[in-house]
Formats: sequence, structure tokens, C-alpha cells
Amino acid sequence: MVSKKKTSLVSIIKKILDDNKATNIVTIDLKDKSSIADYMIVASGTSSRHIQSITEITAQELKNIGIKGCNIEGQESDDWKLLDACLLYTSDAADDLLCVD
Repeated sequence: MVSKKKTSLVSIIKKILDDNKATNIVTIDLKDKSSIADYMIVASGTSSRHIQSITEITAQELKNIGIKGCNIEGQESDDWKLLDACLLYTSDAADDLLCVD
């Protein structure tokens, strides 16, 4: 069963992307397929500046809601960016780490 916290974070990220006019937003469920992330959200922008802006805004919005350690890779690239956002939370069963790349 997928935790509400996990689906909530994915929804928040997708809303931030949509609000900032990202296109082709796709969520890939990596749960039970990868040990490094539970979800990957992929989106496109209309230009290199738009992609940079979307990345910076998303990182700042996540920091504003308490997601620490949002790392942006590809800062110098005009073609791509990667925002690594991790959320550590405690459930009744165990400590879990949710990474959305």
C-alpha cells in the first residue's frame, strides 16, 4: 500500500510543475524496481531558461514545505536538469526514505 505522504509529495511536485507551465509531466513508479527512488517525475520546458526556472522554483517550493537537501544537478547544462528531492519519514513499521528524482 502506498503511503499518503508519498503520494502527497508526488502530487505537490506535479502541481508545482504544472503551475509553472512544465509540459509532458510523467510520473514513473519505481517502487519495488529501484533501491534509490520510489518515484521519478519527468517534465519538459519550452526553453533552457524555462527549464532552469522550473527547477529552481520547484527546489525552493519543496524547501518551503520542509523538504531539505534538494540538490540540483546539471546547473551548467542548457539541455537538462535533475532535482533530487528526498523525504525521510517514520512509519509504524520502519523508517523509510522517499526519493523523487
